[in-house]
Amino acid sequence: MTTPNPEIRAVLWDFGGVFTSSPFEAFERFERDHSLPQNFIRTVNSTNPDNNAWAKLEANEISRETFDELFQLESEALGHTVRGADVLLLLSGKLRPRMVEALATCKNHFKVGCITNNMKPVDLSQNTPANRQFTDTGPIMAMFDTIVESSIEGVRKPNPRIYEIACSRLNVSPTECVFLDDLGINLKPARAMGMTTIKVVDPDEAILELQEATWLQFP
Repeated sequence: MTTPNPEIRAVLWDFGGVFTSSPFEAFERFERDHSLPQNFIRTVNSTNPDNNAWAKLEANEISRETFDELFQLESEALGHTVRGADVLLLLSGKLRPRMVEALATCKNHFKVGCITNNMKPVDLSQNTPANRQFTDTGPIMAMFDTIVESSIEGVRKPNPRIYEIACSRLNVSPTECVFLDDLGINLKPARAMGMTTIKVVDPDEAILELQEATWLQFP
């Protein structure tokens, strides 16, 4: 019989790059196909990271149409032209079933929440890649006890406020939480607050770390 770690009360998860393959892989393919420098899209996203087009879209401060224009201007300032609309098409990753199974196991023993930097979907009646992913992942999202979305809260990772919101809604302290994310910049403030953090690069390795933190056994 599995005895969960009594010091842990909640497991918090990022979504993209954790339950789905990283969009960085799609970025790299796009860069190769369009003769762009390696990591160019990530460079655009990390330039002025608190106020650039990407940050504003995830905080729901601008529309997708405005993002398309602003991202193009930002990319041109760095020497190459990339439309924001083209980047949005790269965000749909492949589902990682084993990570979904880990979530289901955790839910049997702990509170579970999702903290995600995202953007509001457009009209769900439109058959776009982003909307198909939104629909396909609906059953997974339904498993969480709370979902904290940057596009709704108006605050995004790595701002500590978004982690505080999740803890408040689950009625737990940061020291009672495990948090999984694929970006170190998002894990740093969570760790400073006292959370046990796991960087998801290889999902199997991340699940081993989750097993160690929670004392649960995952198939």
